[in-house]
Amino acid sequence: MNDRPAASPLSSSRVLVLALTATIVVLGLGVVLVVIGRSGTAAAGRPRVNALANSDDDCVSCHRHATPGIVQQFGFSRMAAAEVECVDCHEVAEDYAGAVEHEGTYVLREPTTAMCESCHHAEVAQYNQSRHGLPAYVAYAGAEGLSPELLAGYEAIPEGGFRPDRMRNALFAMEGDEITRFACRSCHDIGKPAADGSVGQCSKCHLRHEFSLEQVRKPETCNACHIGPDHPQYEIYQESPHGIAYHTGGYRWNWEAEPGTLTPEDFPAPTCAICHLSGFGAAGTTHDVGERLTWYLFAPISERRPAWQDNRVRMQSVCSECHNANFIDDFYQAADAATERVNEWVRESDRIIAPLRRRGLLTAEPFDEPIDFVHFEAWHHWGRTAKFGIWMQGADYVQWHGIYELLADLAELRELVADKLGTR
Repeated sequence: MNDRPAASPLSSSRVLVLALTATIVVLGLGVVLVVIGRSGTAAAGRPRVNALANSDDDCVSCHRHATPGIVQQFGFSRMAAAEVECVDCHEVAEDYAGAVEHEGTYVLREPTTAMCESCHHAEVAQYNQSRHGLPAYVAYAGAEGLSPELLAGYEAIPEGGFRPDRMRNALFAMEGDEITRFACRSCHDIGKPAADGSVGQCSKCHLRHEFSLEQVRKPETCNACHIGPDHPQYEIYQESPHGIAYHTGGYRWNWEAEPGTLTPEDFPAPTCAICHLSGFGAAGTTHDVGERLTWYLFAPISERRPAWQDNRVRMQSVCSECHNANFIDDFYQAADAATERVNEWVRESDRIIAPLRRRGLLTAEPFDEPIDFVHFEAWHHWGRTAKFGIWMQGADYVQWHGIYELLADLAELRELVADKLGTR
């Protein structure tokens, strides 16, 4: 016979409550650990500190009420920690180009690269050599409106010396200001000249006012512009082995590591920034996004860049931090051959419509008949997408969003040409 008293309903309830409480605590700790791991700064042991918490600076005191979010963001930034003040980036002389009067002084609403250059000399110089500089702006607005100084600077850099087909300028004019301010310009103004003669908008990538290393290093930042049928780099990255590694393990990576010190221990797989910008292994940090690229992949028919051998060495030094020389050499040989194959299909599209040009059966106006759009999309959408997919290892974008669509456009071009020639 069991002499122990039966458990009362009350004691059973207490057991249940204690069990539930323990479960909640454990789950809560798990959530906290995941959040801390994903935050980057906490994972690296550097708690966030608001450098403006006790500031009595005039700008800070006023904007705590006018724009509190901006003050909070800047307070947690590396710039605020380095004792950079609002006036260092915004305040200018009364006669400074673009200055506006503000509370008894004169400011720029958005600092130009000339302001950034006062501290970031090398970064601005590299940026001015890049496709993110004037070439991005010229791609939609053309070079005709540039000052003689800007035009000379544009033509002096490799990106400016290479001028692909200008049909996208025609689209910009056709669509008009009401549309393009929300379309082409929202990305391509990264290279727009400012009133003071400097070029570009650093804040397109370095979102104000926190200027977070984590933010600028994550692929989602590049996703703001590098998406869509003509340059779907972000979508390609997502399906690539590198993108899979990021999406499944990136919350453990060291996003706040000091620039120039990055290793595979910090980033076990590359992001956009690791391949194109960051100092990684033997490759130095750069703000010239084309410095490690072999081809002008964005062009209708891609050509090698002027310093392509040097560029290849730089990029391969990044690859070699994780891959062996045989793998890298095999990959480059295969990707070079595939790029040339895509070039040949684009040349074929030109050959298909050549009889219409010779006979004057195409109008001088761009995009005024279906054949113009088909011919444009063959290279601007599908040819480029296939080439990006090749080099970034996105099979679906090489095949179904690339070559398949290109071949379909070639078939349609043949029919459209036959109709115009009356040979069907």
